[in-house]
Amino acid sequence: MRILGRVLLAVLLLLLLVGGVIAWYTAHPNLPDYTPPQKMIHLEEQWSKQDRETYYYTPQGTQVKGLRYDWFTHLEQPFNKGKFASPENLARFGFLIEPEQIGRAPDDTLAATAKNPGNLPVGFARHQDGETGAWYLDITCSACHTGELRYKGTAVRIDGGAAMHSIASTVPTLRGGAFGQALGASLASTYYVPWKFDRFAKGVLGDSYPKGKAALKRDVRNVLGTLVSTAWNDTHRGLYPTLEGPGRADAFGRIANSVFGDGIDASNYRVANAPVNYPQVWDIWKFDWVQWNGSAMQPMARNIGEALGVGATLRMFESDGKPVMGDERYASSVRLRDLYTLEETLKQLKPPAWPKDVFGEVDLKKASQGRALFQANCVYCHGPHVKEPGAKDYIAPARVPEWRMKMVPTSEIGTDPTTADNIADHTFDVRPLKLKAEELQGMNVHLYPQSDVPLDFSKISAAKGLAYVTAFVEQRAYRDAHIGAEQQQEMNGYGLPIGVQELRAYKARPLDGIWATPPFLHNGSVPNLFQMLSPVAERDSQFWVGSFEYDPKYAGYRTERFPGGFLYKTSVTGNSNGGHEFRDGCRKDGAIGRALSPEERWALVEYLKVLGNPEYENKLDPNVPTPPWTPGPKCE
Repeated sequence: MRILGRVLLAVLLLLLLVGGVIAWYTAHPNLPDYTPPQKMIHLEEQWSKQDRETYYYTPQGTQVKGLRYDWFTHLEQPFNKGKFASPENLARFGFLIEPEQIGRAPDDTLAATAKNPGNLPVGFARHQDGETGAWYLDITCSACHTGELRYKGTAVRIDGGAAMHSIASTVPTLRGGAFGQALGASLASTYYVPWKFDRFAKGVLGDSYPKGKAALKRDVRNVLGTLVSTAWNDTHRGLYPTLEGPGRADAFGRIANSVFGDGIDASNYRVANAPVNYPQVWDIWKFDWVQWNGSAMQPMARNIGEALGVGATLRMFESDGKPVMGDERYASSVRLRDLYTLEETLKQLKPPAWPKDVFGEVDLKKASQGRALFQANCVYCHGPHVKEPGAKDYIAPARVPEWRMKMVPTSEIGTDPTTADNIADHTFDVRPLKLKAEELQGMNVHLYPQSDVPLDFSKISAAKGLAYVTAFVEQRAYRDAHIGAEQQQEMNGYGLPIGVQELRAYKARPLDGIWATPPFLHNGSVPNLFQMLSPVAERDSQFWVGSFEYDPKYAGYRTERFPGGFLYKTSVTGNSNGGHEFRDGCRKDGAIGRALSPEERWALVEYLKVLGNPEYENKLDPNVPTPPWTPGPKCE
């Protein structure tokens, strides 16, 4: 018995040690310290201040696992009284704040504004539930599609650019840098430590304290349970083996796992190992196809899908487990009018102009050579390819201009194919929804190309499955909001259907403002524009990300090691930095053009700083000769 007792004691001590290590790293995440900039600049030519505020704080109907807004603003950090939602703390995770927010608590009435009452970072909004009246924390699109670049103490805000946070990750790690992991730790410490919960309850309940304390504790337990179960599910199933790190998320994989795995059946979970950068969103209203793999067409459907992936609620089954049928499909929390407001506001967003007062003047001679090189080597794919209004194949007559996106097969471009392959290969069993082929024919969903092969509901593709679910969500939401057919056409975006195509390809988007969107390629595997134009052998095989410090010479983030940084390794699945390569030899394995000399690469970098900027374009020499693009020798 003594031996058994010692063994049990040793096991208990080991569990306590492991628990202590986990608690330490959770409470002390490996994150950069936040240093406020000496100066903050908003590029006013992008749009108006009113448009910016609308974009930053308009909700879209998402929920963070049912977390209430006032809970979030009153949560304390695990081992001190500091508020978890303080601007300084959230800024460490990469969320964007204004310098004047520093030092003000989330519940500071002096810091509150009508659009941002909790003094929270960009993209943290709130919405009120129509039935219960409860206010929920709502993460909106600006949280992921707003960037910031720093240079010599000045911060340049890039509206519509790429974020540099790790909001998506749900899998706990010892480095503890993920927002969800830290949020769970704060919620757990608040729930389990009596004096913390007492302070929390007084702040949340106000005059209703202590009467509502027991009900509040029950509700917090339910949300905490949801967070823990999500982390456990994603961890023990190994759903996200490729660490996303700052600035990336496997958005399509997470949406599919949320809708088909969480929502329908656990057999539908799929490994999501293809994180992608948050893409810039200026000019996207002009695109014929969006998403990295050009899989979506209709703006409203795209935005509904994004909202579902971030946490909008969706009811596909009754409380007794039977599928919701008929006109009752599928009640959700998505807010169509707000999504439309966001989409219309984004039409006002202009690409950022190079801030010469911060980053220095552009070398016009080099930029002139770069423009000639761009026309010879890049414009074939990157365009923009403007469609002539009135043409027979003009997709949306009400949209002017309409830009056609060049879709480049992964076999040709040679960049990491994991994202495109997962979207093309992953299938899901949606038979529990009891869908019928004949009712789907009447939905506003168009498959490109059309096929006579009947849909197999036991293995429907992610793109098709999400398109039909989104169509039901859209239809139900319009009906609940009492929005008529004519207005629906307008809100959908130019009367477009929910178009779906599945290509093993990536979209070559126009490059206006590309200098402001590092790192590059769809998976963020190339740190700067100079390396983007270099052979793969000259690109970094690993580098540090998570810093906002910008290098205006190379046009990218600085990548040296720093405290709290994330080491990006291109050897990991989904992280390859191959392809889109300019090098001599035949055109295969991602070689798309002739080798560019270092001088030519520098010239292209200079031009890409001003591409699409009339102030500079008009100053460039239009008569600079350059060697033409050549196809290279035939590959055996």
